[in-house]
Amino acid sequence: MDERWVVVLTTYNQAQADILRGLLEAQGVPARLLQEPAARALGLQVGPLGEIQIVVPESRAAAGQAVVSAFFRGDFEDEASGSEEGA
Repeated sequence: MDERWVVVLTTYNQAQADILRGLLEAQGVPARLLQEPAARALGLQVGPLGEIQIVVPESRAAAGQAVVSAFFRGDFEDEASGSEEGA
């Protein structure tokens, strides 16, 4: 039986959704983006049609939520800026 997927974040920002999906996957948490097909085709980023849901398997929801929380706390920024310090 297929596992149920649960929402860990709803956003209206496509770039943010793409970054978070990649970050979740890099941390070992499978992730998908769900959005109304018409909204994506039309480039809508407001209202109910503009919502982008980031979902993860229910068994990985706690890990997914932890990654999302760490992203918004800025925990991953130090890793990126640390590589520039030696340049």
